[in-house]
Amino acid sequence: MSKNKLAKFAELNTFGHVIQLSYRSLIDEGFALKGNWNREFFKNDNPIVLELGCGKGEYTVGLAKLFPDKNFIGIDIKGSRMWSGAKEAFQNGLHNCGFVRTNIELLSHFFGAEEIAEIWITFPDPQMKRTNKRLTAIRFMDLYHTILQPRGVIHLKTDSVFLYQYTQATIEVNNFEIALETDDLYASGLADEILSISTAYEQQWLERGKTIKYLRYIPHGTNLVEPEVDLEFDDYRSFGRSYTNRDHIETKN
Repeated sequence: MSKNKLAKFAELNTFGHVIQLSYRSLIDEGFALKGNWNREFFKNDNPIVLELGCGKGEYTVGLAKLFPDKNFIGIDIKGSRMWSGAKEAFQNGLHNCGFVRTNIELLSHFFGAEEIAEIWITFPDPQMKRTNKRLTAIRFMDLYHTILQPRGVIHLKTDSVFLYQYTQATIEVNNFEIALETDDLYASGLADEILSISTAYEQQWLERGKTIKYLRYIPHGTNLVEPEVDLEFDDYRSFGRSYTNRDHIETKN
C-alpha cells in the first residue's frame, strides 16, 4: 500500500464524522449507532439519506450543502477515495454529513428498520455478467427494504444503457412506482441543482459523449422477482485508475 493511501487512512481515523469498523468487530460487537443515528450522531430528527458506492463523495457532500435540513451518509469500501469527500465535509464544517467505510452488503448491520428516507446510487458498476452484484437487483432491493422508510425513494444516476434498462425492467415487473425517469438528463431540461451535482465518473462519461440516465422510484418489499429480459451489453468500459484528462485528450487526438 502506498504512503499516500496510508496517510489518507490515518487522517480518516481522526475525523469524527467517519466510521471505520473491522468486519470481525461489527459481527462480534455490533454497531451502537444502528437505529440511533439521529439521536447519537447527527443530534437531530432530520431525514437520513444514503449515497451508496459514494467514491469521492461528490453527491454526499453536494447534497449536504444544498439541504442543511437533511442528513447525508456516504457508503464506500474504498477509504482512499472516500477521504476526498470526508476532507471537504470537515473543512466546510458540514455537521449533516457522515461517511461509513464498509461493503454495501452489510448495510443492515449499520442501519435500523425504517431509519433511511432516501438512497442515491451514483454511477455504479453495471455488473453486466453478475446479476446479484447489480445495486438495483432484487437481492439489494430486499436489503434496502429492511432500512428504508415506507415510500422511501431510490435515485439511480448512470451512464449505462444496460443498467438503466435492467432497472426499468425490474421496476415494471415488480410494479414499483416511478416518480421520474429520463435517458438523457442534460437534454431533458430536468437537470436542476440536485441532478447537476457531478461526480468524477460522470465527467468521464460526458467527456466520452455518453448520455446520463436518471431514475427516481419508490419500491416495495413484497414478492419481488428478477425480470426476464435479454439486454444488449454496453460496448465500453470505464478508464483504469491511472486515467487522466491528458490521456483523454491524447486519445481524442
